[in-house]
Amino acid sequence: MTLRFTLPDARRHDRDGFHCGEPTLDAYLRERAGQHQREGIATTHLLVDDADATRILGYCGLAAAQVFLTDLQPADRTRLPAYPVPAVRIGRLAVAQAAQGKGYGQLLLGHAVHCSLQLRQQLGVRVLLVDALHDQAAAFYRAFGFRATLDGPARMLYLPLGKS
Repeated sequence: MTLRFTLPDARRHDRDGFHCGEPTLDAYLRERAGQHQREGIATTHLLVDDADATRILGYCGLAAAQVFLTDLQPADRTRLPAYPVPAVRIGRLAVAQAAQGKGYGQLLLGHAVHCSLQLRQQLGVRVLLVDALHDQAAAFYRAFGFRATLDGPARMLYLPLGKS
């Protein structure tokens, strides 16, 4: 088993066969991910196993974003200018039902953090944002250090990406 991340390719990846148990996440991968990739709205990162690279084990979507300085916890505002803080947003993160419980969600989240840190080297990025779909998803992100924003929706969370 050799897991890897790749961008969607309609000729190689079975997007119609992906089912995570959340219809909106399944539909996004089938109907919008490719369009968003082409239009520069978001990138979708697929987790596949080289042994069967057509089968999508999970995916995460990433996009540029910003958060108001006043939405961050006071400790995360120090030495930041008083304008919106550059961010990367996890738009969606899903694991196929047949692959759940194997740590792939954590692997996808780690990939999102890694991509964000790489981007930080070339473009200002201070936090990784997520609008958790429901309370169970919010608990998943909180377990990895995500914090609640102060003025945003209850499930809008962020992870500071460190200080240089």
